[in-house]
Amino acid sequence: MRRTTALIAGGGPAGTSAAIALARAGHRPLLIERNRETGDALCGGFLSWRTLAALERLGIDPASLGGHPVARLRIVTARATGEAPLPSGAIGVSRRRLDGALMAHAERLGVPIERGIAIRSAEPDLIELADGASIACDSLFLATGKHDCRGLPRPRAAGDPALGLRRRIAPAAGLSRLIGDAIELHLFRGGYAGLMLQEDGSANLCMAVRKSRLAEAGGDPDALLAALAADSPALGDRLAYAQGACPIDAVGSVPYGWRARDATAGLFRLGDQAAVIPSLAGEGVGIALASGLSAAAHWLRDGPSGAIRFQPAFAAATARPVRMAAALATIAGSRPGRRAAPGLVAALPGLAALLAHATRIAAGPLTASDGGTR
Repeated sequence: MRRTTALIAGGGPAGTSAAIALARAGHRPLLIERNRETGDALCGGFLSWRTLAALERLGIDPASLGGHPVARLRIVTARATGEAPLPSGAIGVSRRRLDGALMAHAERLGVPIERGIAIRSAEPDLIELADGASIACDSLFLATGKHDCRGLPRPRAAGDPALGLRRRIAPAAGLSRLIGDAIELHLFRGGYAGLMLQEDGSANLCMAVRKSRLAEAGGDPDALLAALAADSPALGDRLAYAQGACPIDAVGSVPYGWRARDATAGLFRLGDQAAVIPSLAGEGVGIALASGLSAAAHWLRDGPSGAIRFQPAFAAATARPVRMAAALATIAGSRPGRRAAPGLVAALPGLAALLAHATRIAAGPLTASDGGTR
């Protein structure tokens, strides 16, 4: 059995931000990642003004990502479209580009990274790997995204849970003209989809769909997309470019709105393992980076016992954006809400800006000294 002081499970923005912060302070946490090559994750790569500032604090120049500029929010339904400017500049970047840049930066700082390492089960002080080996640790930074680890699960959503689906649409001039510099939010019965362009001109379609709606399509994601395209002409225009063999990534029973409030010494839950904001807010990456920075600050001050203060403090810091996003998702999921949303966004652009700010996590990393009150 191997042993390490700090073990980071997951090489996405949450895990790498913690690794970078620890490495800058002179530590060498072990980071393990299940994928041998950096690929696109289920979550989209919308980077808000707050997220871009967090990347700069980590030492990543946002300009180096070559992201597609995003300046507007566009709400699209089967009957209407409305749009408003975002409060500040944002970009669309593939998770392949973003995660790769963060991983490379961590490596440059001396963080040991082991790829192709799948986890069978986890405890706060021990990880059992799929190959039968195990790694003991004093502190575990759990950053496995929307995928749970056996032994440390999040609660499963009851009733009609939301499923996460993602499809990449290859670059096309017509598609670029349709989307332009907007992040689009397509509302439909049983869910919603976010759509934006990325650094290479491709589009990233991320969906949160109720299980019952997928069941209506026979459990076939392609059939679901075909049904949505038939219901919404605007969405159909965009999906028309998704021809050929475009795989659909999926994850089931996402506990949107959940936050980790309980704390265990040595266990730092990061990213979606700490707070699952409804994806229509576009703040998943921002929360991931903030969680890594905050967890590292608490660990540097208090070691494994820092988790006792970190977890409830981070739950408090994410309360407003998660609750606000959950309320917006509920409204968007109702028939009156879908009908009113495009007109409200177009008529009251200031309201859209206010809601965009309300669904961002607080500026600046939470530190151990401020107790999560910032």
